[in-house]
Amino acid sequence: MDSPSPRDLKPKKKAPSPRRDGREAAVQFLYGSEAQGSIEVTTERLAAFWEIRDAKPVVREFAGELIRGVAEHLEEIDSAIRTHLENYSLQRLTAVDRGILRLGVYEVIFSKHIPPQAAINEAIEVAKRFGTEDSPGFVNGILDRILKR
Repeated sequence: MDSPSPRDLKPKKKAPSPRRDGREAAVQFLYGSEAQGSIEVTTERLAAFWEIRDAKPVVREFAGELIRGVAEHLEEIDSAIRTHLENYSLQRLTAVDRGILRLGVYEVIFSKHIPPQAAINEAIEVAKRFGTEDSPGFVNGILDRILKR
């Protein structure tokens, strides 16, 4: 039996960095919370989330920081998004895009741990993974306008 040639082997997909994984987890939490009716961050809700979403402690800590930051600044974040939407209302966006934008706006405006352009790039990558085909460009456009403001 011949061994497979290098061309026949599929490249292994490398695991996301802990920070990317934390961002993805935060978007998943925000999506689930919104589906339940509100973005309410409690110890119980986070514990229930981590029961179904496996993650390393460093990922959980980072995601928790992001989730709490979005929840704390939600009114300001949503206001910034609304200001830059053209011919759309915030509620017309998909829940996934809304969560990605909320996280991106939080990181661009309020977070001090990442440069704003890097935060936008991270949001685009999360949009590629969880959003529609149009999500990365849409997220980039809104976050870029918010950054330039």
